Amino acid sequence: MTITTFRVGAVATAMLLAGCAIPASQTMVAPLSDNALGLSGEAAPMIASDWWRSFGDPQLDRLVRDAVAGSPSLDAALARVAQAQAVLSTRRADNGPEVTLDAQEQFARLSGRYTIPPPYAGSTRFVGTVAANLSWNLDLFGRQKAAIAGARASVRAAALDVAAARMALSGAVVQTYIDLERAEAQAAIAQRTIATRENSLRLVNVRIRNQLGSKLDAQAATTLLAQARQALLRAQAAQVLAKNALAALAGRGADYSATIGSTALTLDAGLALPKTVPADLLARRADIAAAQARIEVAAAGRQVARKAFYPNVNLAAMAGFQAIGLGNLLSLDAGTAGIGPAIHLPLFDNGRLKADLAGATAALDLATADYNDRVIGAVREAGDAVARIGALDADRTRQREVVRGYAETGRLNAIRVSSGLDNRLDLVDNDVRLLAAEQADADLAADAAQQRVQLVLALGGGFDFQGVTR
Repeated sequence: MTITTFRVGAVATAMLLAGCAIPASQTMVAPLSDNALGLSGEAAPMIASDWWRSFGDPQLDRLVRDAVAGSPSLDAALARVAQAQAVLSTRRADNGPEVTLDAQEQFARLSGRYTIPPPYAGSTRFVGTVAANLSWNLDLFGRQKAAIAGARASVRAAALDVAAARMALSGAVVQTYIDLERAEAQAAIAQRTIATRENSLRLVNVRIRNQLGSKLDAQAATTLLAQARQALLRAQAAQVLAKNALAALAGRGADYSATIGSTALTLDAGLALPKTVPADLLARRADIAAAQARIEVAAAGRQVARKAFYPNVNLAAMAGFQAIGLGNLLSLDAGTAGIGPAIHLPLFDNGRLKADLAGATAALDLATADYNDRVIGAVREAGDAVARIGALDADRTRQREVVRGYAETGRLNAIRVSSGLDNRLDLVDNDVRLLAAEQADADLAADAAQQRVQLVLALGGGFDFQGVTR
């Protein structure tokens, strides 16, 4: 057996022993399947990416555009994408050759009792080195490949986070805009009520002057008018808060609120929404896809931890000049070169590699558990939104009946009062209830629109996977 054959056999044996030394490390958490979540129905129609246009308000389109263009939260998500792309570039660079140039010149006393021969021994001279170095990790066992795969999945997860943030931001703008419309509707109800009650107060004062009424009637009418004016103040305050919230979502200052005019929403706009949770729910959502990508990141990290038990083989080369004395450094006789493999083999590390593998396995379980938590939450969000939409539709039907009932009661009572059959005090309770019923009706209309938006968001908000980096 030659020396070369012996060396190759020794290296192969060491590699085999290193591979056999990898400890068993099993994951404990598995991703939930669609069937386990009860998603076995039919797929629903996809939602348009600009779904909010169905509300028919150009101002809302502008607000969504401004928010997507200027939101600090979205800027942060985009920065994380750039950060992940930089890490991917680093991992790719680690997998290729690296060339460096080193140059050094020292004025040094050379030992007179070492390997340096006369006349240099014991003298003081310039000692110089100029060398180009090549280092290349051959990645024979795929550790760098796994690291690159993990970095690529991190980029995809960050890009999906941007899509999810953009969807959530658009939804927040639309829901806040609906709150603005709600406040405007409440203000309009209060203004109509104020006009009616101011007229009633004038009539009461006329009746008092004609000795057909009393101060109690005037007090009742004044109280009802004050209640309506209070409702207007509250609605106007809600309008200001909604506009401030829209400015914040757009990443703008207080002056942005002045650019927001009256809403022109069609609250009952028809969105193509399913009546049940669709079977393809998980495939619609960017946040679920991001959670899946993070499982891939963790799985790649676990592979990196496993590959660390194998030898690390590098190819190293050097070419340059070494000389004593400035004049000798660039002479041909000062040239030097070398090339050969470098092998790093882990033999004993006090259990560090085993701990790294256990940690990477736990990270994979954690990513899988986070995915499972997200999909369960997604199914609940969609189911709750579907249920609430149905309940609100029924509630609105009954509420409109209540409003009609109080309005008709008020009309008949007003006839009786004008005929002298009843006292004005008898109308107070009904008028208070009518205002509250009209406000509740406006709230229910806004709530129903908000729930439709919530269902849109639960169904992915029209997310398009084709635009995300694979």
